[in-house]
Amino acid sequence: MFYFVYLAGHTRLHILNLFRYVTFRTAYASLTALFLSMVLGPWVIGKLKQFQIGQFIREEGPKAHQAKAGTPTMGGVLINVCVIIPTLLWADLRNPFVWLVLAVMTAFGAIGFWDDYQKVRRRHNLGLTARNKLVLQSLVAFVFGMILVYMTARGIYSTTLSFPFFKQIQPTFILASLERTSWTFPLAFAPFLIFVLLVVVGSSNAVNLTDGLDGLAIGCIIIAASALTVLTYIAGNAVLSRYLELEHLPDAAEITVICGAMVGSSLGFLWYNAYPAEIFMGDVGSLALGGAIAAIAVIIKQELLLPFIGGIFVIEALSVILQVTSFKLRRKRIFKMAPLHHHFELLGWKESKIIARFWIAALVFALFALTTLKLR
Repeated sequence: MFYFVYLAGHTRLHILNLFRYVTFRTAYASLTALFLSMVLGPWVIGKLKQFQIGQFIREEGPKAHQAKAGTPTMGGVLINVCVIIPTLLWADLRNPFVWLVLAVMTAFGAIGFWDDYQKVRRRHNLGLTARNKLVLQSLVAFVFGMILVYMTARGIYSTTLSFPFFKQIQPTFILASLERTSWTFPLAFAPFLIFVLLVVVGSSNAVNLTDGLDGLAIGCIIIAASALTVLTYIAGNAVLSRYLELEHLPDAAEITVICGAMVGSSLGFLWYNAYPAEIFMGDVGSLALGGAIAAIAVIIKQELLLPFIGGIFVIEALSVILQVTSFKLRRKRIFKMAPLHHHFELLGWKESKIIARFWIAALVFALFALTTLKLR
């Protein structure tokens, strides 16, 4: 909205030229999201308590978690609202990628909302079946991939895959010199759709699995979204993307505003979700944030860097896969309990210590992802 104010009046009021810069709008989108989260948080918590929308704890989990039963859940609604409103206020709404990311986040949030609603209605910790949830997630990811294929046909996007650790040497047309560019691999229609489906659905569920301790998932989201903010800005900047040998995507610059709003919203939510939590995000938050992060990574061509940007999410998901596979094949468990954070709980680690150490690991992964910019 404010971008249209700039377009309408910047020739008469020069201070409005500030709204032209994506860095300015990203910063204020983040601050707006943080402000909304802090202000609306107590009201949302009060309403969730009023409607008795509390968390149900599975009995087979760590016994210490039983004390958290009844804590208001579905706080992800607050996160989503505090991402969407600042984006609508500060982003250039003519940009198709802005609407695409918001659509993916909203769709995954709707799936999570329905799952959370089923848990509250049944007064049980089981909502949608795993199959139904996976089908709905796959449908959203498929539509997202199809839209990107359509954009490729229109020359707005490219389905090529960019590799973060490799580069190739190409001759330029100026003085027959050599130029280094990132190594890319073209993906055909079907492989690209399958790849997008795996990335988006996998990321969404990985964040969901990580959301098991107070503030753990949202803290890792803040770190991952911050790294994506940097990567998205670089991808949309002609000078920086050329210098760092990234694929330049001019239309992707506006997604930086969404990343900033995601950071601000998550920081505000962490204020109430930090140990001991006053509110849980629920699937409506974890699925939406995981889907949004994956969608942004796909758009800016950093899909293969996503496992490092969200390293903790990957480790948590792998711990579940390994645990289930080992038990089915060997009838033995690798970990005391999966996801991995529960394993450390059963080893006797305090919840607050697990959260802090996982945050540190998430920060190391994100910093490594950013250092790859100079390794190309």
